[in-house]
Amino acid sequence: MRRTVGRSDSRTERRTNARPNRPTVRLSLAVFLLSCTPVTTRPDFRPDPRALVVVLNARPERVTAELANLVPAESLEVARSNVRDGYVETAWYDTQAHRTRRHERDISNLAATVRIRFWADPYVPGQTRLTIEPVYRPRYDPSRVERDLEVILSKDDEGYKLAQKFVEKLKERFGVPKAGG
Repeated sequence: MRRTVGRSDSRTERRTNARPNRPTVRLSLAVFLLSCTPVTTRPDFRPDPRALVVVLNARPERVTAELANLVPAESLEVARSNVRDGYVETAWYDTQAHRTRRHERDISNLAATVRIRFWADPYVPGQTRLTIEPVYRPRYDPSRVERDLEVILSKDDEGYKLAQKFVEKLKERFGVPKAGG
């Protein structure tokens, strides 16, 4: 490779002296940042590792839309739902009184009042990994974050059985992948 002292390569000079087109750069950056906004209706925590999990033969959007119909059919109220995010959350539900509790002051029996969350995530093309998290709060403490007080229900609890009922209805509706295919 030959080097010449005192000479500059015109290509290098052009490149270093050229100023970037600032409006184009700013517009590109703005478009990029807006397209990547982390706006979601999902909570900022992951499901409990002990939550129920099922793989269904349907896309997450279909599963989420079906859940939005199934939850009210079981006399529960949907508190949050977003088909695009694949998330559904029920309001607090008293399993003994069989009614929704909208406010903290309405909850008389913490142990019998449950909330069920559903995360519908893509698994393989055409399938959904659905995580169902039935929880309750053993105590009320306004100084702590609600999630810190939540506990996954035991398999004998009515709220857990209600979550299993949702699983069975969804399996019936969409089917599950065949094992060992």
